[in-house]
Amino acid sequence: MNEIFNIQTEADFQQKCLETFQYQYNNIEVYRKFVDYLNINHNDIQEVEKIPFLPIEMFKNHTILDQNRKTDLYFQSSGTTQMNLSKHWISDEKLYQESIQESFEQFIGKAEDYIFLGLLPSYLEKQNSSLIYMVDFLMKKSGKAENGYFLYNHAELFEILKELSKQNKKVILFGVAFALLDFLDFAENNHHIIESSDQLVIIETGGMKGRKQEMTKDELLNIFHKGFGTDKIYSEYSMTELLSQAYSLGQNIYDCPNWMRILIRNTEDPFSYVEDGRNGAINIIDLANRHSCSFIATQDLGRIQTESEIFRGAQNDNEIFTKPFQVLGRIDHSDIRGCSLLVS
Repeated sequence: MNEIFNIQTEADFQQKCLETFQYQYNNIEVYRKFVDYLNINHNDIQEVEKIPFLPIEMFKNHTILDQNRKTDLYFQSSGTTQMNLSKHWISDEKLYQESIQESFEQFIGKAEDYIFLGLLPSYLEKQNSSLIYMVDFLMKKSGKAENGYFLYNHAELFEILKELSKQNKKVILFGVAFALLDFLDFAENNHHIIESSDQLVIIETGGMKGRKQEMTKDELLNIFHKGFGTDKIYSEYSMTELLSQAYSLGQNIYDCPNWMRILIRNTEDPFSYVEDGRNGAINIIDLANRHSCSFIATQDLGRIQTESEIFRGAQNDNEIFTKPFQVLGRIDHSDIRGCSLLVS
C-alpha cells in the first residue's frame, strides 16, 4: 500500500504535504514555473498554508505531469466538443485504484458487498471519464452479475431496482444529478412507485450543468429522498483533476479521507484563507496526485464546518482531523479579483 494511505496523525499529514510540495516543485515543470512566477522561494515553504495552489484552469492548456514519468492514460473533463476540456494525465494507475478502494471502504463499505448500477449517461457517452473508471473499478471489485450501466432506458432500470428490492439485495446506484431527476420524472409520469428499501443507496455525483432548472443541493437531496424512498442519499465529490474522492453521507456535508484536505480561500485574495464557518473558494490537497499536482485551486465555493457544528475535533497532535465541509456551488467569475494573475 502506498504510504499516503497509512497517514494517521496531523503531523504525518503536514510532513507528507511539505515533502510532496518539494517533490512536485522539482519534478513538475508547469508547477515549478507557476511557483517561480509568484516569486516564491520553494525552500521557504515550511507550512501547508503557505504552499501555492495551482489554478485548476491550468489543466486545460498544459500537460501537468512528473518529468520522470510517461503515460498514454488520461482523463478528460465533461463538456461539449467546442469547449476547451481539462486533461489529467495518469502515470500511476494503481495509485488511483488504491485511492478509490481506500476512500470507498472508509466511508461506504466493501465493494464486494454491493451490486453497482450506474445512471451516468453524459459520462458514458464520452471517453476518458474518471468517474466511469471509478465505477468500473468498483464493479470489478464487486463481481456481481447484476452490475450494469443505464443510459436512457429508465423502464429497464425501474424493473431491475424492483427485482433487487424483492430479493433484499444491497444496491448502490451511482447517478449524475440530472439523470436521477429524469428517472424520477419517468417513474411519476408512468405511475411507477419505487419501493422504499433500506438496502438501496443512491450516490449522486453532481452534474446539472444547465440540464435542469437550477436548485439548491438541499432541494435536490429532498427530491431524491422522497422519490427513491430511502434515507441513504449520499454524494461523491471529486473531479477530473483529482485522484481522490470525498463523500457525503447526507445533509450535503462531506468528509475527506486522511490523504485529502479542503482549505477555503478568500475570493478577494487567493493567497489567504477564511475562518471556518465562512464561505469561500475551495482549495484541495490530494496527496494521491503525486505525479501531477496535489495542490489545486478550484472554482467551487465551499464552507468548512466549525468545531461547534460538528462536536468533534483533534484533541492533540497525534490525531488527524479532516474537518467536514459543504459544497455551495460555482464561483461567479465577477467575484474573483486577483485570480487573473494566477492563470496568465
